[in-house]
Amino acid sequence: MIQYFDPRNRQALFDFTCSLEKLLIKHDAANREIVLICIGSDRATGDCLGPIVGHKLKLCKRRLRKQKKFHLYGTLENPVHAKNLENTLHYIDACHPGALIIAIDASLGVVEHVGCITLEEGSLSPGIGVSKNLPSVGDFFITGIVNLSGFGGQMLLQTTHLNLVMQLADFISMGLYQCLSQTQTQPRSQFRPALQRAE
Repeated sequence: MIQYFDPRNRQALFDFTCSLEKLLIKHDAANREIVLICIGSDRATGDCLGPIVGHKLKLCKRRLRKQKKFHLYGTLENPVHAKNLENTLHYIDACHPGALIIAIDASLGVVEHVGCITLEEGSLSPGIGVSKNLPSVGDFFITGIVNLSGFGGQMLLQTTHLNLVMQLADFISMGLYQCLSQTQTQPRSQFRPALQRAE
């Protein structure tokens, strides 16, 4: 079931991190390689959410690299987008067999959900909002709803406010960092002090 989180709600980051932690535990993340694939292009404002999240997490990689089973694909420097997604997935399958894959991407939605984060178990179908037929990816996925769905999806991505994208990227990267920098099997109460400081 899809879950929505509104970054404007002070409780949202804690709720998001708790839900993410539950999925990591469910998928036995502590005993598997974790692959984070941040999808998108830096050539359209609305589509750069994934690469910005990847960029932010790359800056924190010294702490995250302590989790030796953590791998990051898709940054501003080396984005994963429509033209190289299939090859990237083949590479991940070959290099990280059996890994837990978490996909991150921008999405379009209804007006009341614009500016929200979604978390859902299952595979992400990237590009569906702009009528692109791309391979599905992920054991579960996170999206940031950057604009309205409907006619002219590609144009909407190009006219999305960068400030909104940055706010969503901050939220997603902070939540992921809180989970991935700690042991996935810790009780969620141990996350509370760090999240309160983050707020």
